Amino acid sequence: MIKLGPKPPPTTGDLTLRSFAMGGFEAATMVLDTGRRVDVITQSRHDAEADLDYHLLARIGIRTVRDAFRWHLIERVPGRYDWSSVLPMIRAAASAGVEVVWDLCHFGLPDDVDAWSPTLPQRFADFARAAAQLMRQEGDGIPLWCPVNEISYWAFAGGEQGHFAPCARGRGADWKRQLVRLSVEASRALRDVDPRARLVHADPAIHIVPKRDVDRAVAEGHRLSMFESWDMIAGRRNPELGGSPDLLDVIGINFYADNQWVHEGPKLLPGGEGYRPLRDILAEIFARYGRPIIITETGAEGDEGPGWLRGVAVEVSAARAAGVPVAGCCIYPAMDYPGWTDNRHCRCGPIVVDAGWTSRNLDPALSQAVSEYSA
Repeated sequence: MIKLGPKPPPTTGDLTLRSFAMGGFEAATMVLDTGRRVDVITQSRHDAEADLDYHLLARIGIRTVRDAFRWHLIERVPGRYDWSSVLPMIRAAASAGVEVVWDLCHFGLPDDVDAWSPTLPQRFADFARAAAQLMRQEGDGIPLWCPVNEISYWAFAGGEQGHFAPCARGRGADWKRQLVRLSVEASRALRDVDPRARLVHADPAIHIVPKRDVDRAVAEGHRLSMFESWDMIAGRRNPELGGSPDLLDVIGINFYADNQWVHEGPKLLPGGEGYRPLRDILAEIFARYGRPIIITETGAEGDEGPGWLRGVAVEVSAARAAGVPVAGCCIYPAMDYPGWTDNRHCRCGPIVVDAGWTSRNLDPALSQAVSEYSA
């Protein structure tokens, strides 16, 4: 068993979850540049099978999960909220005894919105307020929210490269600021309804090394961009966006095998030249913000999954031993899912799903890897 090290001393906003090992369900709902709406929760039938999915994770000790409210389904008409897509999931989680970090916007906007409208942050805040009121009625614990998932990645993919909505090119900085406005306004609304609410701000943690010495400053500039959205939410930069220190509550770290690369070159391999240990990345983030941390996404496809999770566990153990308050680690996705662009059946996580997205069962190797996460 891989011991995760002693629990670090309390820090600003100390966080305790029901389980250190977490599982996340892929919840992307973006509109691609082809015009097709992705809705992975529907495609994988997780919405229909949430009760079983949550119980399967609980069976292997996972009692904290990530899942999502799908804004485009809930608010088809401005200001009118249909909770039928999420209520069964909320109740299934309660039945299984799991707590959920709920994403409010996972790359997906309602069909009718103007992504660049100055009124969009207020509309999102109204949605967040209504969601928080629903959870006050239905929830059974302290509410956990991720207002906007992966602001930095969405700014790149949707605002810089045009891969999905708003399908802009060369406007990544503008889209990042708009997403921060959404996150800030929603965070305040969530706290207005329930001051206990914990706010998890999830973004990729990256490392970039230069190909040549002359590229060093450029590569470092790109690396440091991973801090921008967190800095904005905390009010450290672009204060006109409304950020403040209290809103940067919990730092969510998304970390995969392709999160480190050579500038304009290949990805870096774990243990290879230039590769930065995860423990060092976590220590830098904690030193910068002094906030509890959750690894909100990590994992690998197929046979690489167990080994990757064990490697992450070793790094987290070292970070915790050094005093970094890592409160949880989320295997993401915790279940097979259809690829965003090609519907490829991606084998991920401890829950295996058949080709027709109907039957589910537990993968022995990944279940064993999960059981080795011991806080």
